[in-house]
Amino acid sequence: MCRMALIDQKLTQIAPRTIGRVNTLGLWTLYSREVKRFLNVFTQTLMAPVITTLLFLAVFALALGGLGRTVGGVDYITFLAPGLMMMTMTQNSFANTSSSILIAKVQGNIVDILMPPLAPWEMALGIAAGGITRGLMVGLTVFFAMMLFLPVSMAHPLSVLWFAINACMMLSLLGMLGGIWAQKYDHIAAVTNFIITPLSFLSGTFYSIDRLPDTWVAVAHFNPFFYMIDGFRYGFIGHADGNILIGAILLPVVNLILWFVTHRLIATGYRLKA
Repeated sequence: MCRMALIDQKLTQIAPRTIGRVNTLGLWTLYSREVKRFLNVFTQTLMAPVITTLLFLAVFALALGGLGRTVGGVDYITFLAPGLMMMTMTQNSFANTSSSILIAKVQGNIVDILMPPLAPWEMALGIAAGGITRGLMVGLTVFFAMMLFLPVSMAHPLSVLWFAINACMMLSLLGMLGGIWAQKYDHIAAVTNFIITPLSFLSGTFYSIDRLPDTWVAVAHFNPFFYMIDGFRYGFIGHADGNILIGAILLPVVNLILWFVTHRLIATGYRLKA
């Protein structure tokens, strides 16, 4: 009895942990979980995108006669490389967040994310930051791999960094929205096949939009993917098809809208708590 009373006394003396305005430990734990989740399978999440991107580069350079052509005053392959790099980064950012949420829902362990004392914005930030990290790590890996075959250089490094972060954030948030909405893997595959991939391929990744008819040039300027690829490419080669300032402002605005929608869905528990 005395021993039990002593244990009870010690337990009552332990003060509960004060979280404060920001649950920094919980936020860091969630972010670390997201990063470790894709690093545990780095051959699939980091190395495979490098091989795919280099194969794209080889096909356009060799099979489709890319060597010897110029676009915007630079070699076509030099023009193509940043577009492929950005496409790979954004696809992986989207895949990281969408798969994280969807797999948790399908396997029934979404409660592990919902139960900790994390505010909706902390949950959104932790998962989105994981997607951004994967996108940037993939981009850096592809960049070093391309340096083995191409004379890759940066004309405007700050532009590269700005558009890379904002593009990865945009696709991370889109991935979260897709993961929240989707109830099975077919749903997220539909989002990828009918939204993400067409917008990526029709954004000037493989070509300059100056070669398109006027109608399609106007359509391209309504595609946010065009601005992120155009701005990213401008950072490398110093040439842009569109207005860099518009793209630099538009992407953060789109991210704010996506952030608001994502936060709202998490806060209401839409398709997460059902």
